[in-house]
Amino acid sequence: MADEQPRHLDASSLPLGRGDTGEAVADLQRRLGELGFTGGDPSGVFGDATVQAVRAFQADRGLTVDGRCGAQTWSAVVEAGFALGSRLLYRKTPMLRGDDVAELQRQLSRLGFDTERVDGIFGDQTTTALMDFQRNAGLLADGILGRRTLDELERFSIRAGASGLVTPLRERLAVARGSSDLRGRRIAVAEPGGFATGASAVCRALRDAGAAVALSFSHPDPSRQAAEANATGVDCLIGLVLVPEVSSCTTAYYRGFRYESAASRRLAELVQGDLPAALGLADGGIAGMALPILRETRMPAVEIQLGTPELVIPRTVELARVVVDALTRWVGAAWE
Repeated sequence: MADEQPRHLDASSLPLGRGDTGEAVADLQRRLGELGFTGGDPSGVFGDATVQAVRAFQADRGLTVDGRCGAQTWSAVVEAGFALGSRLLYRKTPMLRGDDVAELQRQLSRLGFDTERVDGIFGDQTTTALMDFQRNAGLLADGILGRRTLDELERFSIRAGASGLVTPLRERLAVARGSSDLRGRRIAVAEPGGFATGASAVCRALRDAGAAVALSFSHPDPSRQAAEANATGVDCLIGLVLVPEVSSCTTAYYRGFRYESAASRRLAELVQGDLPAALGLADGGIAGMALPILRETRMPAVEIQLGTPELVIPRTVELARVVVDALTRWVGAAWE
């Protein structure tokens, strides 16, 4: 096991897109090829085949599909290159991320050690779950996944077989706790800028329904939004984003690493069921994605992506009504 990260591109090299050339493009092509996303462009030339390879990778990883390699896509490419056992895993700052972390979380959850969710981020809860496993296995509980701990984890996993994850059960129980309506529920509302009127309308409607709007803010960095929500300990996060280039609305929820947030998906279904008609937009459906605002929050979260701003902005009252109604049904009914 190595305690190393692969080299990263200099931030000035990003984004990479059609027409770019050089070593940075060659590095991206090599990594994509190792992951099974191959193209026919010459090495170091970002042509149509590389665009298609990037688009296929983005679709597979639940990212925004645009065929360009920005910081988010590059990070996902790097993370995808880690296999469980290829490096030491432990809690550090910044937190380790990768497919190996996600596989560790999946195996721990199958054994009943709750990592909160399978998000590929080695945070505090993953550390606690790993230490609990180590204690139960008679190992030094240091929260480090080294060779001996990995061997024991694989041995226990083979013995346990294909049991279900404990993580979705915890998430569902968290939603079921509390009142059967929105009274006392702590909801965060976030938008990246440009739609403060919509966020304000949703906040007012939530307060009228008895919810405690614990956090309402505009910030362009979705990771910052997620960190603020986590620090405040809200029950749910609603993200609002205007997407001028489309004419539909879509509600996204967390899905990644062969895992999805069942609670977030159900909320997305409830929102999306009424929103297109209320706003006069085409129905873009729900989408399981690994966007930072969805992946990095520790509570159920959805991002409502709204096209045709000239139609949406005058209808913020209708938007707020749909969101509050969906949340009320979400917390008040049993669901599978």
